[in-house]
Amino acid sequence: MLTAEQMSDRLEIQDLFTRYCFAIDERDWNALDEMFTPDAQIDYTATGGSAGSLSEMKEWLNTALSPFAMSQHMVSLPRLEISGDRATSRMILFNPMGMDDGQGNVSTFFVGVWYHDELVRTGSGWRIARRSQKLAYTHATPNAKGVRTV
Repeated sequence: MLTAEQMSDRLEIQDLFTRYCFAIDERDWNALDEMFTPDAQIDYTATGGSAGSLSEMKEWLNTALSPFAMSQHMVSLPRLEISGDRATSRMILFNPMGMDDGQGNVSTFFVGVWYHDELVRTGSGWRIARRSQKLAYTHATPNAKGVRTV
């Protein structure tokens, strides 16, 4: 049975993951400062992306997501291992994304990813210190300039 502190930690981490999804889909890159540690290392290369520091990844996300008319990042089923002020997580990301063809038609494709995270408790709450991905699948991936097909 979980203690009240363990339940609180789990809820805080799950809320962190939810806020991350909304920040990405709303293109609120500065909100990520409240979700990652200042020295976080982020690796999105499994889906054709980039890897680097938080500031580098914020710039990359802005560029990489600009061709998309919409995205909907949804995470679920985090497997959390919490030990004191540190935690690890593996969770599912389901990500439909839409590209506008320039004539008002949006073509939707789907990306499935596993996020692997290392988290730390800070004075401001739980933060992601390291994030990487493992690609699970893509479906109906467009073959458009700047979009990697898998």
